[in-house]
Amino acid sequence: MKLVTVFTGLNPADTQLVRSRLEAAGFAPFIPNENSALGTEGYSLAVGGIRVQVPEDQLSAAKEFLDAPDVKSSAE
Repeated sequence: MKLVTVFTGLNPADTQLVRSRLEAAGFAPFIPNENSALGTEGYSLAVGGIRVQVPEDQLSAAKEFLDAPDVKSSAE
C-alpha cells in the first residue's frame, strides 16, 4: 500500500486535527515520523512541514473531504 501526502502543515496541532478529521470520516491517515515531528522543536521547519498521508486509493476522496466547506449545526 503506497501512502501519499494529502496535507502538510507546520503546526503539530493542525496536522493532528486533520488526521483526526480524516480518521473520523473513515479514512486511514498516517503521520510519518510523528514522534520526531511532535518531540523535536523546529522539526517541521527543517523538513518542510509535517505530512498527513493516506493510502493512494483514498487520496482524491480525502482531498475532497478536506476541501469541503465546514457545515455548522443548526443549533448554533
